[in-house]
Amino acid sequence: MRKIAVFCGSSDGTSVEYKEAAKRLGQELARRNIGLVYGGASVGVMGAIADAVLENGGHVTGIMPRFLEEREISHKGLTELIVVESMHERKAKMAELADGFIMLPGGPGTLEEFFEIFTWAQLGLHQKPFGFLNVNRYYDPLLTLFDHMVKEGFLQDKYRGMAISTEDIGELLQLFHTYEPPAIKTYITEQQT
Repeated sequence: MRKIAVFCGSSDGTSVEYKEAAKRLGQELARRNIGLVYGGASVGVMGAIADAVLENGGHVTGIMPRFLEEREISHKGLTELIVVESMHERKAKMAELADGFIMLPGGPGTLEEFFEIFTWAQLGLHQKPFGFLNVNRYYDPLLTLFDHMVKEGFLQDKYRGMAISTEDIGELLQLFHTYEPPAIKTYITEQQT
């Protein structure tokens, strides 16, 4: 793994643990010489992880749409800031540059980024690992929903297993290192063939 994209909130959240976990992840990425690819903001959980990587001598690439950069929320101290024209272009560039994807706590934007990566993986558009650093069990309700999707037949169990989740940074990075993607999604069952 040379670079990992991290999707997370541009807000701080209600618990100090969210930013603290971002700092710890940033420190660990820098220690392992893994570059950070993220949304480019200087605020919230996003700013915390970027600052931690930079403070520990790591490489940070921010990807920010022009309309947000013009609102002056971009981080001015990044190794590299790539300004793109749209949110769609931002996600595509992050996906192109990253060797894996980690979700820290965030809101709808974080989930939207995650679901696109998850969907692309099911369709075989990438074979990169992705998962949650489940700080304070923030993503437990979503993980329960995934289990419900499997039970109700809307998500195959082999794809449910692609969404790695742990509260431990070292464990998450180790699981990324040993990740093997399942076969590409099929739309008929063995009984239908």
